[in-house]
Amino acid sequence: MLEFSEVVMAQTAPEITPLDYTRYDFKNPETYRLRIPKGLSRSVVEQISKFKNEPDWMLEYRLRAYDHFVERPMPDWGPSLEEIDFDAYTYYANPLLEGETKRKWEDLPADIKNTFDKLGIPKAEREFFGGVGAQYDSGTVYHKIREDLAAKGVIFCDTDTAVKEHPEIVRKYFGKVVPYNDNKFSALNSAVWSGGSFVYIPPGVDAGIPLQAYFRINAKNVGQFERTLIIADRGAKVHYLEGCTAPIYSTDSLHAAVVEVVAEPYAKLRYTTIQNWSKNVYNLVTKRAVGYEGSLVEWVDGNMGSKITMKYPSVYLRGRGARADILSVAFASEGQIIDSGAKAVHSAPDTSSKIVSKSIAIRGGQTSYRGLLHVAPGATGVKAAVRCDALLPDEQSRSDTYPYNEIHEEDATITHEAVVGKIGEEQIFYLMSRGLNESDAIHLILMGFLAEFSKELPIDYALELNRLIQLEMTGAVG
Repeated sequence: MLEFSEVVMAQTAPEITPLDYTRYDFKNPETYRLRIPKGLSRSVVEQISKFKNEPDWMLEYRLRAYDHFVERPMPDWGPSLEEIDFDAYTYYANPLLEGETKRKWEDLPADIKNTFDKLGIPKAEREFFGGVGAQYDSGTVYHKIREDLAAKGVIFCDTDTAVKEHPEIVRKYFGKVVPYNDNKFSALNSAVWSGGSFVYIPPGVDAGIPLQAYFRINAKNVGQFERTLIIADRGAKVHYLEGCTAPIYSTDSLHAAVVEVVAEPYAKLRYTTIQNWSKNVYNLVTKRAVGYEGSLVEWVDGNMGSKITMKYPSVYLRGRGARADILSVAFASEGQIIDSGAKAVHSAPDTSSKIVSKSIAIRGGQTSYRGLLHVAPGATGVKAAVRCDALLPDEQSRSDTYPYNEIHEEDATITHEAVVGKIGEEQIFYLMSRGLNESDAIHLILMGFLAEFSKELPIDYALELNRLIQLEMTGAVG
């Protein structure tokens, strides 16, 4: 997270301060207590499970997933993934021994603690959040929840710990929202997953303040495969946030997470992400929620970094009156393809969804909206709206829209609109006439375009978004 003093918004700054990716692009020596050599095999899956001392049912699940991964072909749609060599990655690298997740910040090894200090995690924990988890490559190195939330029965721990300490809840929900055979990368995650967050909010409990997790890739050619499972029980409320970064290497890394979210009847759950992976990371994730009667699921999803991102947060509305609100943002510059979007699947009557997608591509970057709106037979009285806005400040960049609407009920009310625009010279001229230079003017226009997204973020995340866009715009004008 950013220090408040580090960012001056364009509205008040006459110059954009030169920025440096070293805030994110730093790395530590690769010292790991447990590390598996590169390559993927059945033996690697068994080793990971053995390191974790897992129950037999989890090992069996992993092996079924591995077999499916081997048999499943690569996706033949979307960005090309043909350069991925699955044997080029390390699938497990933990700086701590399994079970050594720390509850006190000062107990972390100095290099790991310094990494998260630089990213502002301790400050964020003290000032903003009810609980914080930190994952470093394959290991969850730190996890803590406020005592008052724990006293209400809120569970917030890493998923490895949850398998051991809360097996009845994990077995009830794990793999039920995103089965291992959903797609090739959900199968990969299910076979080699490690870390991630487990959240359970008891019936009627309002967590009040957000819970946060931060995921950091440090080593080169390491895959990170966290598994996150969030359950808001009947009438519960929770806001979960995550951030992601990695240093720049000349070779690629792989991030293939799975997130499963369950909103039981009348629960309210918000999931917020800003990912800023370095531009050598393949970011191929599956994020899905299920909403039951009267529930509300909100995704606030920001995609800034990576070499290729394929991410489509989805909500399956399975109970009468369930609602989904998805806000997705993509920002791609040179060498980046951000293929993102959202899915809303209406399986019950009187459900509603709203999808808003915003994208910016500069310096030859590519963005795509890929979405699905499905109304099942019997899902009467559905209301759904999709809006896709793309901004192309230059002639080299590209934006595409791939909407899929499958409507099986005549009384559904569906709207879809898509707009691709450029920054008008008259807008820039006006702002420059008010004292801004050209770079400031363009930055201010971009932030205005994203205002609908940034206003939904906690203040430190909004500042980070502003800073990252400043960073990408430096040198892009003139």
